[in-house]
Amino acid sequence: MLYKFKVMTEFLYWLGHFVQDYLFLPLEMVGNAPNWFFIIFAFLLLGWWMKLQKKYNEEAEADPKQLK
Repeated sequence: MLYKFKVMTEFLYWLGHFVQDYLFLPLEMVGNAPNWFFIIFAFLLLGWWMKLQKKYNEEAEADPKQLK
């Protein structure tokens, strides 16, 4: 039983080191660029959404048949 625990522990440590050393390497190389991209993209989408919402609100105010 103790041997199986040790083998599983070694495997999980190996997996953790593999993920940290190889899979996160591209993220370390690009730095904060993805974060800035998503922030700018989110603000652009927010502006677009607010523009659409303003248009819909103006249409709703101009329509007297609308339920309120």
